[in-house]
Amino acid sequence: MMSDNAPAVREDEPVKRYVSTKNLLAYSVGLAGQNMTYGYISGWLFYYLTSILKIDSVVVGLITSISRAWDSINDPIVGGLVDKHKFKNGEKLRPFLIYTPLVIGVLSALMFIPYRLSTPAIIAIICAEYLVWDLFYSFQDTALWGMVAVSSPHHEERGRVAQWVSIGAGAGSTVAGFFQILRSVCSGKFGMSDVAIFAMFGLIFGLGGEMLSLFSHKMKENVETPKSEESLIEAIFVLRHNKTLLLISLARFCKDITQALLPWAYFFESRESFNFGFATFDGGTTQVVYTIMTGAIGAVAMLFVTKIAKKIGGMKRILIISMVSNILLRTIAFFIGFNSIGQIYAVMGLISIVTIPTNMMDIAHRSLTSDSIDEVEYKTGKRTEGISFSVQNFISKISAAVTLLFSGIILKMLKYDNTKKNFMQGALYNKWIWPIFMLGPVIGQILYLIVISFVKDDKETKLKIEAELHERRLALAEKEEAMEAANEV
Repeated sequence: MMSDNAPAVREDEPVKRYVSTKNLLAYSVGLAGQNMTYGYISGWLFYYLTSILKIDSVVVGLITSISRAWDSINDPIVGGLVDKHKFKNGEKLRPFLIYTPLVIGVLSALMFIPYRLSTPAIIAIICAEYLVWDLFYSFQDTALWGMVAVSSPHHEERGRVAQWVSIGAGAGSTVAGFFQILRSVCSGKFGMSDVAIFAMFGLIFGLGGEMLSLFSHKMKENVETPKSEESLIEAIFVLRHNKTLLLISLARFCKDITQALLPWAYFFESRESFNFGFATFDGGTTQVVYTIMTGAIGAVAMLFVTKIAKKIGGMKRILIISMVSNILLRTIAFFIGFNSIGQIYAVMGLISIVTIPTNMMDIAHRSLTSDSIDEVEYKTGKRTEGISFSVQNFISKISAAVTLLFSGIILKMLKYDNTKKNFMQGALYNKWIWPIFMLGPVIGQILYLIVISFVKDDKETKLKIEAELHERRLALAEKEEAMEAANEV
């Protein structure tokens, strides 16, 4: 139980800054590179296998969902191993940011190599590559996001770090999102085949993004991690003390499994062209235009997350506002439709409003998770950056696995024919593609809202925990110095 006379930090009291602007920038650039790679793999591998290599969608959905579900199991193990291990230099996370990128980058490129083999052989090779890719990616991702929690002992400074690295991550995903336009240019202007285009960007976004991620190792570990003597199982099950993390994880799973029941390309390529008034674009270009025009305002809003959270009463309220606005405005957008020029602009206007709080959600999740690690240290004396942020990876993968399985089944139910272009599909496909695209996410958002309402976000409690942990660390440091002095004598 927390001491009543704990030396709480006053809100107006100046605190030491641990994170330099230079290191924060390098960290953000590293996250941009990693998310460039991840955005390309997660956004296009399924499409590449079904629509470029012409492998049956149910087979791809089943195989990739099983592999990702299995991959997700290793994340808690990786997190536990990270929490138990310290490198010789005393660091826990940063060395992973140096050792893992090259392997991840090379495997990212290899997954888009056009192997001239039988379909079962191609599936086997890509699954094997993905399994190894995922193991290294799990270590990198756990360390990358775990660095937020050890960047500073102060929750407000950690919030600032979470804000800027999330902006970096979003920038990397945005760069990967330009693939559709780049694909159209390479195909139309240079006459490249889709097979060659996907392979080339496997090198650019896959290997290139991971090389860029090396910048992240400039960030320093500014919170000392106590030495762990527990078993791997104990390191994993310490999560039972972190109610905040468990609730956020469940809420994210509910939201993510319906966020994209079909990859967006299936909707935007369901019509041969879209008329914007000033120009007519093909489906792929329309997807990029839609993403940019609806995401621009929300991307700018990410610059003000910490100030907004402070003004409205905490990060949890950002999450609630985001889900309520998503549910309401997506429902309105569905009834408006996406056929005429007026409808297209009306829908993009509504979704632009939605993205303002939505783009803040990952920052809020990471900030609340970092705060919860302090709370677990207060309760148990253990730091859990590894297992806590590996759960983030676990939820992303297990929800992606479920979504991929749903995607394969839905395509089969809609009688999707991968020998035809998307806009040449049948009436059933065309009837349901818009409801799935616009209303599918609402189901998970309602569930998310229910679960997240149970998360506690009390600033006064955080300040008291930080103060007590500060006193504990000082006492431990003094004890260790006294022991060293006694040993020298």
